Amino acid sequence: MDPTALKTKAESWLAHDVDANTRAEVTALLKANDLAGLEDRFATGLEFGTAGLRGVLGAGPNRMNRAVVLRTTAGLARYLKAKVPDVATRGVVVCRDGRKLSEEFTVDVAQVLAAEGIPALVFPELGPTPLCAFALLHLKAAAAVMVTASHNPPEYNGYKVYWSNGAQIVPPHDGGIAAAIDAVEAADAVKVMPQAEARKKNLWRDIGPEVERAYLDAILALRPWKKTADLRIVYTAMHGVGGKLVTKSMAEAGFSNFFPVEKQQQPDGNFPTVKFPNPEEKGAMDLATALAEEKKADLVLANDPDADRLAAMARDAGGKLRMLTGNELGVLLGHYLLSQKSVPRPLVITTIVSSAQLKALAAGMGASYEETLTGFKWIANRALELLPSGQQFIFGYEEALGYTVGTVARDKDGIGAALVVADMAASCKARGTTLLGYLEEVQRAHGLFVAKQANFTLPGSSGAAVIGQVMQAFRGSAPTTVGDLTVVAVNDYQAQTRKQGSASSALALPKSNVLAYELDGGSRVTVRPSGTEPKIKFYFELRETLTAGEPMPAARARAQAKLDAMETNFLQQARTRGLP
Repeated sequence: MDPTALKTKAESWLAHDVDANTRAEVTALLKANDLAGLEDRFATGLEFGTAGLRGVLGAGPNRMNRAVVLRTTAGLARYLKAKVPDVATRGVVVCRDGRKLSEEFTVDVAQVLAAEGIPALVFPELGPTPLCAFALLHLKAAAAVMVTASHNPPEYNGYKVYWSNGAQIVPPHDGGIAAAIDAVEAADAVKVMPQAEARKKNLWRDIGPEVERAYLDAILALRPWKKTADLRIVYTAMHGVGGKLVTKSMAEAGFSNFFPVEKQQQPDGNFPTVKFPNPEEKGAMDLATALAEEKKADLVLANDPDADRLAAMARDAGGKLRMLTGNELGVLLGHYLLSQKSVPRPLVITTIVSSAQLKALAAGMGASYEETLTGFKWIANRALELLPSGQQFIFGYEEALGYTVGTVARDKDGIGAALVVADMAASCKARGTTLLGYLEEVQRAHGLFVAKQANFTLPGSSGAAVIGQVMQAFRGSAPTTVGDLTVVAVNDYQAQTRKQGSASSALALPKSNVLAYELDGGSRVTVRPSGTEPKIKFYFELRETLTAGEPMPAARARAQAKLDAMETNFLQQARTRGLP
């Protein structure tokens, strides 16, 4: 961006910023003539789309700050008034996690809603994302705002929006809200109603404990087996907001041998014991693993900071703890619920980057199966679309540790899923096996699928340009082989086409910047930019055939070696297309 134009944009922002801290940040950048710092903050802005907004805390339109939150809320409020005639009666649920500035952002959201004549239904304490999603439906509100950055590093925060159907926003609402935000006046001109005045006018209402109680009752009812088998469980909240409700729900379910990681049990936006508060990241589970060995735990459970995700570790045949992948846990939950619950026309849903094993499992167990784009908003909305057909949604998952059981929340729910995983592990223990033993049973019956993911973080505008270049290069020159496997079809979800040889057909899913390569034998590779982080993601899945009587460790080792070779070859091809 031209330096003069860049400085003019920064100075204009500075003139209308409402926060002394971010004003000081911009002033310092201008004084130092830090063009790189200014460009990173002002050359572009956070895109309102997947899960609303998410970004690093700081000044400028490309950061999460009070000015962005004020303008976003004004745009959301005005869009709601245009689209939901009774929004002034129903109100908007507002909840927050324990991240830095979450409380300040929540106050700004509520005060802008009140100024727009929309009641803000506010959780007075910190709360998890699934509770926010549940409250929206329970209170019949018009929408909900969850202030959270989920599993991102400590320097992030975000703003997630739910529509009145209980699910995260999808087109056309995301685009409509974005356009409404663009039309909002400067941040210092956005009207706010002080909390005291809003309360007096009944436009700021605290959500009472009865909503939390209703949520707990609903998730406790999700467990099919409802026994404990003296299961020993270690749990970490990862310094997030899941600890209170997970501990309470486990106690009410009867799991008396429940051991939380005390150093990570209370919310702390600094995340002092982990560099990256995501259970999948290296080192994040170290304290939980150590406690599990001390307590001789059968199962380890972990939430991310807003408790919408769930990770699990279980014992293998030799008694060693191993983390289940998101796909493995999703397949187990799908199988367990289909085998335990007898409902007519059961439906399971996953995403195009999650394991195709759920499809094979559903076919073998008489269930309907659907795939959606990446992101739980698509799963929840697709389940709603299929309600009139009589199909009963019992489970949905995405490989990034997101699971929901039934319709308690129209989003991923790491608390409700934790209860069902504990129930599943207890049923396994009662018959002398573990979750990993159960996984082998499922894979012998429905096929062995192994998967892995490679992510490359490329921050800033320069990183975004590289990611765009790589995606465009793959579109311009599609691979014909990946290692020893032939590419049999190419799915381009942005062009909405599937090409197999010389034949081309349309894809029904909405446009998305995703490429998927179908390989011989049911294997596949998928490439996409992240919608919430500065990353490009590569997903690899290999389907392997077991020979009669073959030991599972041998088959898994062979499949893993083939999967590693697939990854190595494809990433080499990605580097020839611009990947650093």
